[in-house]
Amino acid sequence: MNSPSMNDLKRLRIDHIGSLVRPQKLRQAFARYDRGQASRDELARAQDDAIRDVIRRQEAHGLPVVTDGEFRRHSFQESFSESVSGFDVPKNVSLYYEKRDLNLAPHERAEQNFEEAGPAIVTRRPAAERLKLVRNLPLEEFRFAQSVATKLVKVTLIGPDRIAQRFKWEASKAVYKDLDDFVADVVAIERRMIAALVEAGCRYIQIDAPGYTAYVDQVSLERMRSRGEDPERNLQRSIEADNALIEGFPDVTFGIHICRGNARTIDPNTGKLVAQWHREGHYDAIAERLFNSLKHHRLLLEYDSERAGSFEPLRLAPKDKVIVLGLVTTKSSDIEQLDELKRRIDQASRHLPLEQLALSPQCGFGGIDSKVMGEEDMWRKFDRIVETAHQVWG
Repeated sequence: MNSPSMNDLKRLRIDHIGSLVRPQKLRQAFARYDRGQASRDELARAQDDAIRDVIRRQEAHGLPVVTDGEFRRHSFQESFSESVSGFDVPKNVSLYYEKRDLNLAPHERAEQNFEEAGPAIVTRRPAAERLKLVRNLPLEEFRFAQSVATKLVKVTLIGPDRIAQRFKWEASKAVYKDLDDFVADVVAIERRMIAALVEAGCRYIQIDAPGYTAYVDQVSLERMRSRGEDPERNLQRSIEADNALIEGFPDVTFGIHICRGNARTIDPNTGKLVAQWHREGHYDAIAERLFNSLKHHRLLLEYDSERAGSFEPLRLAPKDKVIVLGLVTTKSSDIEQLDELKRRIDQASRHLPLEQLALSPQCGFGGIDSKVMGEEDMWRKFDRIVETAHQVWG
């Protein structure tokens, strides 16, 4: 594979967030493994087969950057939680995904009990001891994906902000004196993970940052304050941590996905996949600070619903940033119209030059327990993205 230059990576017009619809056979393999009915080797073989196929199909559909679909994870957050020891989590934690109780009402805010006994980062878990890097799951994912791909392989890692928001610091003071102490450990560990990825040849790394929209969401802000946290201090700490994470890797393109939560459910009246959400609030209140403070090259934003607000905050983006417009929803099987996507890109280009824009789905296509669209619907959406990008950018 010919390695694209840094400028080529920064100019990518077509992108996606990482997770893809898991084939039914892979879901079944996870379920058997989680219940103790299949071995680790059996699960790995199912993952390998599914990843080979999904990379082949990404390339066949014209995607210039591919991922392994996050097919080795239950949740995108396992990039970190499955790579470290130290969190206090219950045994057989994988079964949590079969049993967890979410709000299933369509077109409403999706809530979960973050205090229940579940996986680290998915729920708020304390530390039993200081965190240690015991494996590098993203590195394992990259090495296999790179061995079968002919296109650029992107890897995704959960960022420090979400890890900190889902850390039960108030029950961990015997291990970590405060959140600053904890986040410093997280950054050090993730820098080791990134360094190994870079050494293995990875040139595009995406940081998943679903926590930043908490700072425009009143429910999330009140939760922080109720725990004795200062949201302003949390936000500043997170920006500093994200920048520290990527410092000193000059040959790597870094993207950061700023997400509102990817909840969706099945409408009982129609049987169709419909949207929920996890956060509310426009980018406006944090855009100037995030766009100008974060040092990542590509900002992947969600713009698939009115909850995202207008494109006006894009005017605040520096000239060295590419804004990836998440205009194609993963929360509905309905295929976006070509003319509508072109119209919305044109609207965005009134606030930021077209050469600083790109197109992607609004978020990933879902974890192991997510309600998802069919695989063929996903590929039709990718075809529409490729078609749109070719007409807009050539």
